[in-house]
Amino acid sequence: MENPIKSKSYAFALEIVNLYKRLTSEHREFVLSKQLLRSGTSIGANVAEAIGGITKADFSAKISIAYKEALETEYWLSLLKDAEYIEEATFSKIHAKCVDLSKILFSILKTTGRIDR
Repeated sequence: MENPIKSKSYAFALEIVNLYKRLTSEHREFVLSKQLLRSGTSIGANVAEAIGGITKADFSAKISIAYKEALETEYWLSLLKDAEYIEEATFSKIHAKCVDLSKILFSILKTTGRIDR
């Protein structure tokens, strides 16, 4: 059975890779887009590590990192949009997916007892 958060974070990572390729080829933007690439693909990598975690603490720690990476990715997406490297339509679509991932990861953290808010 496929894990939904793993599938969503992987699909999101692919979208980030494609956006990075477009930013570097069409806009010749390398600095901000590299930050976006790192944080956006790190979400899925940390989810994969969490799923393979040995202990509950290991699982929670990796999900926590994935959540923080999702928040960072939201930041880079907003910055790229406001700097006019990403058009509003592209931003809205990918940002909504990032927010969705953030919410799911936060919910997982609440369920594991890792956070108390």
